[in-house]
Formats: sequence, structure tokens, C-alpha cells
Amino acid sequence: YIMTPEKIALVRSSWQQVVPIQDTAAGLFYGRLFELDPSMRSLFKGNMVEQGRKLMIMIHMVVNSLDRLETIAEVVKESGRRHVGYGVKAEQFDTVGNALIWTLGQGLGTGFTSDVKEGWIEAYGVLASTMKQAAYGSA
Repeated sequence: YIMTPEKIALVRSSWQQVVPIQDTAAGLFYGRLFELDPSMRSLFKGNMVEQGRKLMIMIHMVVNSLDRLETIAEVVKESGRRHVGYGVKAEQFDTVGNALIWTLGQGLGTGFTSDVKEGWIEAYGVLASTMKQAAYGSA
């Protein structure tokens, strides 16, 4: 799957605006995630600040690799398999996507245009389907 260079550029430039506030963004993300699906709270046993940093590192890696996803495909697939081991259900990937898009909207404010939103939905869709395929055998 290939995203257009325009969409990749929008995702990358918007991500650069999130990077300086990534700890806050991670806090917003998990707050929203647990609001959307309170049952997911029990999946997180460790330090949530550390968990948030891991999430931001993963998103950063994906954003930087959108034009060459094959270079990170194995890492993403392995993450998908690990998440099944943690007890994540296939449909919860959609909840994570919703929480991520909401968080980006909060963090970017007026910079979160419909084109930026569309780019992120596409980028997350690629990530989630790769993880789900590795984890459950189908996207």
C-alpha cells in the first residue's frame, strides 16, 4: 500500500508540531482511549509515562517511514503479534485509531485540517491492518 507524497508530507509536517508536546499528547491519548473503552485500562500494567514514550517512538518511526513501509514491516508485524499476547482484540485497534485521531485534533487545533485528518486516518489504517494481519491472520 502506498500513500501519496502529499498525504505523507501532511502527516509529517503535522507530526513535527506534536513532537514538542508528545508527553502531553500521550496523556491525552490514553485518557481518551480509556474513556472510549474502559476495559482497555487493564491491559496496561506498567508506568504510563513510559508507555506513552514507547507509543510516541512507534508513531515517530512509522511517520518517518511512510514512503518506505517495507523497511519497518517486520517491526510493525512483531508489535502486532505482541499486542495479541497482551490481550488486545482486533476491534480495539479501531478504538486506538479513534483515540489517536482525537488526540491529534486536540494537539494541532486549527492545523488539523480535513486533509491532515485524512492523511492520518490513512497512515493509521496501514499500520493497524499490518499489525492485525500479523496478529490474527487477516486485516
